[in-house]
Amino acid sequence: MRPSHIVVLIVVLIIIFGATKLPEIAKSIGQSAKVLKKEMKELQDDVPPESAQTKENKDPEAK
Repeated sequence: MRPSHIVVLIVVLIIIFGATKLPEIAKSIGQSAKVLKKEMKELQDDVPPESAQTKENKDPEAK
């Protein structure tokens, strides 16, 4: 994406939402991204990594 595309996108967003709503929208998006990252990390922490023995049991013909 070229810098000119970003400028056009920002201008369109200002026209659609107005300059007063943009900070609120950006804050909301930032909070949502933070929650999403937190949940993804928790999901990764909940799933234990597979051990080597488990991998061997799943594919005995690979030897």
